Amino acid sequence: MVNFILGLIVCLILIIAFMLFRVQTIVSIVKGHPRVGFSNKVNAALMLILPIAGVIAAGWYSGIAAKYYLPEAVSIHGKQTDFLFWVAIYIIVAMFLVTNAALFYFAYKYQYKEGRKVTFFYDNAQLEMVWTAVPAIILTVLVLWGNKVWWNMMSIPEDQKKQALQIEIMGKQFGWYTRYPGKDNKLGRYDFRLIDEVNEFGLDFEDKASEDDFMPKELHIPVGKPVVLNVRARDVLHSVFAPHFRLKMDAVPGMRTQFFFIPTKTTAQMRAELGKPDFNYEIACTEVCGKGHFAMKYIIVVEEEKEFKKWYAEQKPFLENNPEYRGKGMKSLLKKNLADSEKNKKQKELAEL
Repeated sequence: MVNFILGLIVCLILIIAFMLFRVQTIVSIVKGHPRVGFSNKVNAALMLILPIAGVIAAGWYSGIAAKYYLPEAVSIHGKQTDFLFWVAIYIIVAMFLVTNAALFYFAYKYQYKEGRKVTFFYDNAQLEMVWTAVPAIILTVLVLWGNKVWWNMMSIPEDQKKQALQIEIMGKQFGWYTRYPGKDNKLGRYDFRLIDEVNEFGLDFEDKASEDDFMPKELHIPVGKPVVLNVRARDVLHSVFAPHFRLKMDAVPGMRTQFFFIPTKTTAQMRAELGKPDFNYEIACTEVCGKGHFAMKYIIVVEEEKEFKKWYAEQKPFLENNPEYRGKGMKSLLKKNLADSEKNKKQKELAEL
């Protein structure tokens, strides 16, 4: 109640001040001085006061908003993109401050005064060249730099392609599912027609590469080693978002997308640095994919290579737990469908006789 009363008092004071200002303006007009007087000086003074107050307010709010910034980048490309981002921000802020400082200062300095005459010029080729060339040069540098960072992030270097850990991540309403290759480091084929309540990925087990694939409950990756995420969706559009790694890639139904990155800090290191023993890297979905969208959270565990290899060796292939799927694939499915079709055709012919 007290806060409401104080707010009401502040509003009344502002209304009274505005009304006094309007009365003074009307009196000035009646006296025959529509542009000269207290109101003109107030407006001129505000051209200095408001921008300064705005900069202070922006700086104060930036300190409060800092806790909502993206967390520290823990991937090689993440460091590069963050550096590029902040360079662009500093340039934009600097240009904003310079141009707006000039704008408001000139509005104050050249306020209307009796006896002052304006100077008019319609063109200045040197000024035009300067304020065209400078932004063009800055933007060219940023675009070329950004393009280089982009291709470093989206293309896999040949020397790292063979040693990169291949992982498939699939989104469906409402969860993430991951699949690792076995010792061959090669993911097996899949087909949506093979999907059932057990074979979530629709793996084709007539492909030898599928026989040692396994599906863990968490995403484990080794620190300092290249990782390739092969992304797909089973139903609607999803999006893989891991903010610590600056990783964001849409999961598109019917199309495979890909993301390459190298993690630089283990989960244990981040827990120690943050002082949070329960900290975990996470994947979230950044597409509104349905009512259960909020539940699409998946844990990423970054660990030392020795620990990762130990965990990897402990994983059991899908076929070991589901031996009834051995040898099942698209060829056998098509044969079965063809046989069923022939059987139904013969039954139909007998029924017509």
